[in-house]
Amino acid sequence: MKSRNPTTAGGSNNEPYDLMFAGKRIHFIGIGGTGMSGLAQMLRNRGATVMGSDQSCTALIERLQQFGIHTHIGEGMSVLPNDLDLVVYSAAIKGDHPEMLAASERSIRTLSYAEVLGLAQQQCTALSIAGTHGKSTTTAMTAWVLLRTGLDPSVIVGATCEQLGGGSRNGAARIPAGRRRGEPGVMVCEACEFNRSFHQHRPTIAVINNVEADHLDCYANLEAIIQSFREFAGLLPHVDHGGKLLIAHEGAHRREVSSDLSCSVATWGFSPSADYQVIYDAKAQRVGILQDGHWTAQWTNKMPGDHNALNSAAAAITAHWLGAEWEAIAEALGEFAGLDRRSQFKGVRTLPSGGSVRVFDDYAHHPTECEKTLRALRASERPRRLICVFQPHQASRTRHLLAEFASSFSNADIVLVPDICFSRDSDNDKQKVSSSDLVDKLRERGTDARHHHPFEAINLELETLCEDGDLVVTMGAGPVYKIAESYLGSELIAPLDWVKNIRIA
Repeated sequence: MKSRNPTTAGGSNNEPYDLMFAGKRIHFIGIGGTGMSGLAQMLRNRGATVMGSDQSCTALIERLQQFGIHTHIGEGMSVLPNDLDLVVYSAAIKGDHPEMLAASERSIRTLSYAEVLGLAQQQCTALSIAGTHGKSTTTAMTAWVLLRTGLDPSVIVGATCEQLGGGSRNGAARIPAGRRRGEPGVMVCEACEFNRSFHQHRPTIAVINNVEADHLDCYANLEAIIQSFREFAGLLPHVDHGGKLLIAHEGAHRREVSSDLSCSVATWGFSPSADYQVIYDAKAQRVGILQDGHWTAQWTNKMPGDHNALNSAAAAITAHWLGAEWEAIAEALGEFAGLDRRSQFKGVRTLPSGGSVRVFDDYAHHPTECEKTLRALRASERPRRLICVFQPHQASRTRHLLAEFASSFSNADIVLVPDICFSRDSDNDKQKVSSSDLVDKLRERGTDARHHHPFEAINLELETLCEDGDLVVTMGAGPVYKIAESYLGSELIAPLDWVKNIRIA
């Protein structure tokens, strides 16, 4: 089946998209990222010869090497491999990177990760999942449902999900089952708004979970973010060509984002006015969907919180749109065990006194994410005390959202704050805010908050602070997860891995 733009490869580069990958030699700069490594594997499975480089060796790099993808570890390669057709670079790579300069000198074509992902989508029934929060979870949930219901999707998700075999998979070229059998194969992708990269996607169906102020280093204000999501939604094809948007009934600025679209638009949420009303029993973690007053499906979530109830409902609705049946969707969602760094249970630390502390880790780095994750953990785990180790991520985010951060930790009894994890911050931005500023704001609101430097000092604090029945959660987009791993140490009690024994339909 031809793409909507069969004669060009996107952007300013004119080349038939079906000649982009098969038989091509492609080099990835920053191949160790979750999305980049997943895309590299996918293009290899589509017939490309793939190689790449990254600064350090990670589990994802090791996985790539197991697949036979050669990777260079260390400083950038000043000499690129011979006969390259394409260089793909991650969002973190700047134009002055040695490999980018080498590609320019040799007139080798370069495309961003998002541009190549958009090219790959053109040959598929593409589902792009966007939103300030919940993208990775919703993407992984949807992919798992489609996998378990026999639709064999291709997947690119920005986090590791063991049930999916990692962060990506290459699925069927055509949908093998269900009402849409024979149509171009499903490709499920996380769509990130940072630097407007999701404008490179070419979705058939899209989800917008929520829209809030974030990435204020590349957006002037919330209005600019809303406009960016509106432009993303505008990429969807006309309803007559299968274009569909599922947008949150509340919290996504749906009127501004979805007005005058040519695709069909449906809403979901807790409101009875939503097209798909979500019913959530927090105590039982039971989720259901009502459509026109009638039950479509019900299931029990393993991931706690009303935000994950909404994430799972979005997965259910879009899976049904793609041809899965409600009963099978509910069964699959009841099996979904979660993904790395999303309310992830890491283990139990046994104390010298004989008591124990449960340890979790989460990627939350925005005030709304922090508040929802802490509330969900308190409700589901009911700890004696909830101790949060929160590492702020990026100076601009911390400074612009300082007041919101200060109000988002009410469900924590104690908040330990290491230094900010700087990312893309200028030296000037780094001088404008510190972790001490956040701690001061938290204390003004009556929260027991403590700033720790150096980073490793937090482990010493946890050794003396934690008591039987406490719950520790490390939280943030930086290396704060290492605190959880270090605290557990040799006393780690691994979570059950029963999910590995589930058979794939």
